[in-house]
Amino acid sequence: MPLSVASSTLAAMSQQSQLRDVQAALRTATDIAFDQEPPSGEQAEVLVDALRRALASAQSLSGGPGATGCREHPRGAVDPLYGDQEDPLPPGWGKCLLCNDRRRRAGRGLAGRRP
Repeated sequence: MPLSVASSTLAAMSQQSQLRDVQAALRTATDIAFDQEPPSGEQAEVLVDALRRALASAQSLSGGPGATGCREHPRGAVDPLYGDQEDPLPPGWGKCLLCNDRRRRAGRGLAGRRP
């Protein structure tokens, strides 16, 4: 198989995977949002997480490089501290707010928890 065919096949498979991720995340969000009771604290966190995953996957379907330069969150939010001279980010940190937030939480021992 020529390289160009293989790369286009991989791209199509990646888009199918991203679409499945969007669909799964939206199903989770729909299940929680349309339940009989308003979501509890933990359910609300799961709802927010599902919506973020759906958004990130949907944005990756649009292709092209994102503002963050992040492979995981190419179209995620840019950390407002990126480039700040008064309160700079630690060395090695990039523009991606989602990745930087995960690093901040891990540094405080809060990995996996929502504020």
